Amino acid sequence: MKRKVIGALFFFCVWTVLFTFYLPAGAFAEDPGTKPLIQDGDYTSSIMINADTGDLLYEKNIHEKHPPASMVKMMLMLLVMEKLKDHSIALTDQITVSARASKTGGSQAYLKQGEVFSLEELMKAIVIHSANDASVAVAEHILGSVEGCVDLMNRRAQELGLKDTIYHSVDGLPPEKNQEPDLSSAYDLAMLGRELVKYPNILEWGSTKSAPFRDGKFILVNTNKLIGNFPGADGIKTGYYRAAGFGLTASASRDGLRMISVVLGAKTNKDRMRESARLLSVGFNMYKKVQVVKKGETIGKEVPVSGAKVKSTILVAADDFSVFVLRGAESSLSKVIDAPSVIEAPVIKGKPYGSIIVKNGEKEIAKIQALSQEEIPRANFFYRMISKFL
Repeated sequence: MKRKVIGALFFFCVWTVLFTFYLPAGAFAEDPGTKPLIQDGDYTSSIMINADTGDLLYEKNIHEKHPPASMVKMMLMLLVMEKLKDHSIALTDQITVSARASKTGGSQAYLKQGEVFSLEELMKAIVIHSANDASVAVAEHILGSVEGCVDLMNRRAQELGLKDTIYHSVDGLPPEKNQEPDLSSAYDLAMLGRELVKYPNILEWGSTKSAPFRDGKFILVNTNKLIGNFPGADGIKTGYYRAAGFGLTASASRDGLRMISVVLGAKTNKDRMRESARLLSVGFNMYKKVQVVKKGETIGKEVPVSGAKVKSTILVAADDFSVFVLRGAESSLSKVIDAPSVIEAPVIKGKPYGSIIVKNGEKEIAKIQALSQEEIPRANFFYRMISKFL
């Protein structure tokens, strides 16, 4: 009896040690038993999502409010993209640098009062080089004033459901005396990142390692060191000042699969880059590309044809369809054939007569047309009348 008690106590102690020292505090949002666990890095909060679906793959303190520093510019970038989309502004717009913009410190493109640049040039300075002076100049251009732009940034954040976010600046510089700090969270920045990656210009500029500015007299150098060093990296924005630590909202795409990660409050630039790369790498490795439908494959059984000498026909898939799913979750994919019980002649080659509905669990994720691959003419009246009695 005494041996059994000692054995039980030993077993309990071993498991206590394992759970205390080896399980990370952060956890995958879905069942961690189906995925590898990531050890927590030395930072305040982080998140990793599938940008296409919004699936939350990893989280650590994702709603903890934290100064985003220069990642504030992400909302300014979004406002510009949306105004370009509705044609209220254009990339060719000429912007004259104000005194206020020229005096903005921190990371900058060293704009001088009275200089004139196109909106596109200043956007490159913002996205690539995180230029604070360019941010002020652009904010003044699109809304007339920095204050008006901040108001719109906060209104847009509310519309997007970014409940942890409040803006007091357009550049993310440390708050001045009597000024409140900008605040956001890993979750909000990831959701904002999902909006930004919809715009090709953002990804084009965000994946640019360096670019000439002011006729090549100044070189814009990308602050995101994943660019050119992490396969598929194409954005989005870094952030840093002493109280905020080092942050990065990163985006990368491989074979049509896009991941977004956010790291906040890292101690060094190296730390934020390493942790971002690690999160993105695990994200890509968690997914598998599965071809669910192949173009030209036969769909279900033959479909009876009425009013023709040919009694039945087959339908085929109009297109290929592939989808990324979590490894081990392939069985959640299914196909439902939606085809008529009978087709009335004439049957036209290439015309859709049904569809293949692809589901992931109960959620419909695609609908592929089912086409006829042969021409079947309608039989003459005499044949149709006789066939009714056969």
